[in-house]
Amino acid sequence: MTHRVVFLDRASLKATVRKPKCATEYVEYEKTAAEEIVPRLAEAEVAIVNKVPMRAPTLEKLPKLKLIAVAATGYDVVDVPYCKAHGIAVANIRNYAVHTVPEHAFMMILALRRSLLGYRQDVQNGVWNKSDQFCFFTHPIGDLHGATLGIIGEGAIGQGTAAIGRAFGMKVLFADHPPPRMEGVTFTPHEQVLAESDVISLHCPLMPSTRNLIDLAAFRKMKRTAILINTARGGLVDEAALIQALDEGLIGGAGFDVLTVEPPKNGHPLLDVRRPNFILTPHIAWASDGAMQFLADQLIDNIEHWAAGKPQHLVT
Repeated sequence: MTHRVVFLDRASLKATVRKPKCATEYVEYEKTAAEEIVPRLAEAEVAIVNKVPMRAPTLEKLPKLKLIAVAATGYDVVDVPYCKAHGIAVANIRNYAVHTVPEHAFMMILALRRSLLGYRQDVQNGVWNKSDQFCFFTHPIGDLHGATLGIIGEGAIGQGTAAIGRAFGMKVLFADHPPPRMEGVTFTPHEQVLAESDVISLHCPLMPSTRNLIDLAAFRKMKRTAILINTARGGLVDEAALIQALDEGLIGGAGFDVLTVEPPKNGHPLLDVRRPNFILTPHIAWASDGAMQFLADQLIDNIEHWAAGKPQHLVT
C-alpha cells in the first residue's frame, strides 16, 4: 500500500526524522496555520501533528485521511470521538519523557525548596556585601530529605518523578482518582495528598475531569509552605487562582512549564509574576536532545507499524 505522509509542524521537533518506509511521498512543513491544514492534507493518508488542531470541521473535509500520528503523548489537539466514529486511527508517543520531565520537575523543586532564585537575586543586589556575618538568611531553605512528595498521575513520568523523590529520601504519595488506575500502586485520598504534601507535582493528562483540578479551594487545602509543580498541561491549574495563592501566601511557591495558551503571544498574567518563589519555563521539560530523538524514532515506528497492519500506541 502506498501512502502520502504529511508532517504539519516539523519545527516543533528538534530531532532527525526519517522518512517512513511506507511513504511514497513524505512532505514536511515547518508550521501550518489553521486555514492551511485542509489544502496540505487533501491527498494525505497520514498526518503527523504536534500542536496543530485536528477538529471535526477540519477532519470532515479530509476523507482520505486514515491515520493521525501525534508527535507527543498528549493528544487533546485531536477530536478523538470524531476519529473513532469515522475510522481514523490516532497514535501517540509513549514513555519518551520518563527522564527529562522528572529531571526538569526536580530542577524546579530544588530551586524553589532552597530559594535559589531569591538568594541569587539578593547576591546580585549586594545584600551579601552588606551582611555583618559570613552568610544571611533572607529566604527559607528546606530539605527534600524527609519531606512529602505528592504526585497526581501515576504513569511513567509520575513514576519517574517518584523514583527521584525517593532517592532524595522523600515520602511519596500518589493521589487517588477515578478508574482507570495503574495496578500495583498504593493510592492516598486526593484531599489528603493536598493537605500533607510539601511538594505537589502534576503528571496527569488534561481531560474534562482534570481541567482546573487545582483551583482556589485546592490551594486553601495545601500547606502554606507547599510547592506546586506543573510540567503536564496548563489547563490542570486555575491560573488566576495560582496568582491569588502566591499573592496571599497560600502556598510557598510554584514552578510551571506550561500555560493554558501557548505561546502567550498576546500576553499572559503569569508572564507578569515577578516573584523569587515562582519559576516559569517555556514548555521545555520534555525537550532534552535524547528525549526528542526517542520521540522522533517512535513517531515513525508508529506509522510503519500501522501501515504493516500491526498498529501500536493507538488511542482510538
